[in-house]
Formats: sequence, C-alpha cells, structure tokens
Amino acid sequence: MPKVDVVDLNNKKVGEVELSDEVFAAPVKDALIYEAVRQYMAGQRSGTAKTKVRREVSGSGKKLWKQKGTGRARMGSIRSPIWRHGGTVHGPVPRDYGYRLPRKMMLGALRSALTAKLRDGEMTVVQAFSLPDHKTKSVRSVLGNLEVRKTVLLVDNEDNRNLALASRNLPGVTLLPTKDVTVYHLLEHERVLLSEPAARKLSEALSK
Repeated sequence: MPKVDVVDLNNKKVGEVELSDEVFAAPVKDALIYEAVRQYMAGQRSGTAKTKVRREVSGSGKKLWKQKGTGRARMGSIRSPIWRHGGTVHGPVPRDYGYRLPRKMMLGALRSALTAKLRDGEMTVVQAFSLPDHKTKSVRSVLGNLEVRKTVLLVDNEDNRNLALASRNLPGVTLLPTKDVTVYHLLEHERVLLSEPAARKLSEALSK
C-alpha cells in the first residue's frame, strides 16, 4: 500500500496514511478517463436547441394560388420548408444528451485519475480542514501555505460549514464531498487537497 504524508494547514508533516493499492496505485487507463469525462460533459449539456417546424412558424394557412391552371408549381402553404421563412426540416429539438457508463468503467476511471494525481505530485492529504472562522482570507492563507497556485479541488468527508462558506467566493476553488468527486473534477483542477478522513473513505469505497 502506498504511504502518503499527512500535513497540517501549515504544510508541516504530522504523520502518514496508508492508501489502497487498487485505488491510488492502479494502472492509469487513458481510454477510461476519456470516456468518463465525455460522459460527464454530455450530462452537462442543456439540450435546449430548438427550431420551428411548419406548424409552428408564423404565416397564413391560405392556399397561395389555385391548384391547376396557372402554369406554376402547386403550393399549399407559405409556411412550407422550401420557402424562405418557412419551417425547418429535421432541425434540433429539446433532448437529454446524458447517458450512463457501466459501473466498472466509472470505478476504473476514478482509480486511474486518482493514481495519476498522486503519481504526478498533484495530490496532498491534509489532516483536517479545521478553520478558525468562515472568512475567505482564512482559506486563502491556508492555500498559500500549501503552495496552491492555480485551481484546487478540496475534498472533505464531513459537513464543514466554515470551509464551505470561506471557499465559495474564491475563483478556481471547488469544494466537494467524497461521494460527488468525478474524473472531470479531478482533471479540471491542478491540485487536489484531500482531508485524511476523505482519503481513507475513497480508499475503502473504490477498492471494493
């Protein structure tokens, strides 16, 4: 099992935690990661694109000229799709783009992403996100101590109200419970900070 250093909010080592080989030392499969990100992004699409068919566009339903005798092509409605300002044929309609991946694929993708983050030195295990208050400057100070420069994903196992209130106004900072962590969130952020309880829970839950 890989042993990972546990640090406090001042970035000083206070211990070690053993994590599951199946989760944090798994083979990194790029194809699984790609499919998981693609599935997540498909689920985020609004699917509200809509065009009007001939029954929905404005215009009279009167027949433009008589059927026979004019020498012109027969025409029944100004709203016909072959006319300018007429309806649209085979246009987009509101739909849900989301789909499900098999459970084994999702678990494999999560293991691959967590392993890649740990391998590349982009994951840190923090003893606890115990903030003295809910002020934004408290989180900014902690992130400075932990050498976070750009985007960061905070993962905590508990209902940490101070952390939630203090981090919500910081750009590039996302706070998630362990059950909501996805491959997309892991890859979207440069750094991942796990509380020790969250790291243990992920290690146990994803190794089954």
